[in-house]
Formats: sequence, C-alpha cells, structure tokens
Amino acid sequence: MEKLINIKARFRVLERNVLILTGLPLPAFAFAYLYTNSPNMRLDLPVLPEMVGSVLLSVVFALLVLQWLNFHQGMKRNRKSDLPLEDKMARYETLTIQRFWKLFFVGFACAVGLLLFQSAGFTLAYAVTLVYVSLGKPTPDRIAKLLRLKGEEKDMVYAINQRE
Repeated sequence: MEKLINIKARFRVLERNVLILTGLPLPAFAFAYLYTNSPNMRLDLPVLPEMVGSVLLSVVFALLVLQWLNFHQGMKRNRKSDLPLEDKMARYETLTIQRFWKLFFVGFACAVGLLLFQSAGFTLAYAVTLVYVSLGKPTPDRIAKLLRLKGEEKDMVYAINQRE
C-alpha cells in the first residue's frame, strides 16, 4: 500500500510539471501567431538574415527528433531492466521530464521563430510539438503500455487514478 501511495504522489508531481512545461510556451506562440496574422499590430523587431531562420527551424526539427529518440531508447532500456516498479517509474519520470523540457524549448523557439521570420515552418513545427505533447502526456494507460507491465504491476499503475 505504501508503494502505491508513493507512486501516486510522484505521478501527481510529474503530471503537474508536465502541464506547466506544456502550458507556458502556448501564450508566447499564440501572441506570435496573432502578430503575424494581424495587419494592425506592428513591433519594431530586428531584421535577421534568412539563414538564421533556417538554422533555427533546423534546430527545432532536430530537437523534435532528438526528444523522440532519447525517450524511446530510454524506455527500451527501462523495459529490459529487472528493476522493481518504483525504480522503473522513477526512470519513466526522468525520461518524461527530459522530453517535456525539450518540447518546452521547442515551443518557445517556434514562437520566437514565427515572430521574427514569419515562416509557416515554425507553425508546422509547433503543430508537431503539440502532437508530441498530447501523445506524450503521462497517463496510467501509457505508462503500462510503454513499460509493458502485466499482472500486479499493471494493476498498481492503473490504480494511480483511483480515488480512495
């Protein structure tokens, strides 16, 4: 029972942190998007070479690929380990936070890129980021599938959302 309480508490903290990392770039991107589509708003922004925009967009897409690779390679190693569930959950938590920090920076980079370069590529990159955010949000079902849990461990993970 104590193990379940510990897992629930850690999951709640993880869920909160993921929501914060997801939500903070959203207003910045919304502002940049509205700015690029509004004929009335004018900001005195620096004019940067197009090459800087291309490099930034390349870095954004590289980070999107990198976060996916790092997360799934880490999960593969985590699945293959003979660690107890609590340790596997701790590794999952670490991998998820690392993933969402990358997505956090990608979100802000997309907002800055869109604001400075008004390129549709940054809008596309942010849309891809939102897909990763929605598919990567921690839920008991996703945890059980990613860790390929069975039996008692699977039941314990599903019990995270049960009220006492």
